[in-house]
Amino acid sequence: VIQEQNSFPGKTNRILAKKAACICSAYEGMARFFPNSKVVLTGNPIRKEFSAYLKSKAEACSFFGLDHEKPTILIIGGSLGAKTLNISVQKNLEEIMNSGVQIIWQCGKLYHSQLLIDLKDKEFKNICLYQFIERMDLAYSAADLIISRAGAISVSELCIVGKPLILVPSPNVAEDHQTKNANALVAKNAAILITDSEAPDLLFKIALDLLKQKEKCELLSLEIKKIQKLNATADIVDAFENSLKENGTK
Repeated sequence: VIQEQNSFPGKTNRILAKKAACICSAYEGMARFFPNSKVVLTGNPIRKEFSAYLKSKAEACSFFGLDHEKPTILIIGGSLGAKTLNISVQKNLEEIMNSGVQIIWQCGKLYHSQLLIDLKDKEFKNICLYQFIERMDLAYSAADLIISRAGAISVSELCIVGKPLILVPSPNVAEDHQTKNANALVAKNAAILITDSEAPDLLFKIALDLLKQKEKCELLSLEIKKIQKLNATADIVDAFENSLKENGTK
């Protein structure tokens, strides 16, 4: 049994698929790459009972010292950080301040120290800067809009969260997997894609405009929830056990 986490399979899984009894997929349409009879749509496993930990926006904003009545954007670039996302925020700080929008900004450990130096003489009461966010459940709950890279597990988690989503795929991954993951959501009207090169100039123009479009935000939220796989871990285990039974192994 193998599991393909991305919308476009890597070389290793394409080779292993020839010998696999079952292929657990996170995305529809994998019959383009694997024998359809072997493919089971399971989704990707995420943190146990993740959706059960989500809180009200008021409770979440209180944790971060923010106003729950103001629109809030969560920016996540992974534990190391995403340089382009950080540049995009810095370049548009004044516009963000003037918009009245609040920002929860996970900048990553590679960039945190320098950003503290760069921002030390500025007062941005509506921006919460973190190297790493321990309480992601509260960060997700506080957000009205999320900006993220498009790694396989991150995308699966964001589908469970169900908030309006802008994806900025990293261009520095094998076989451009993140762009393919993002496009799989865009094709279902479940996310907006902005390329890494476009982000510094366009990301916050689009993000701030999107927050003003209630119907568009509601549609994005509705469509991304349709993709979520709440029982991925259990479904993968079931697929494994069924494969063992079908091959005569107890």
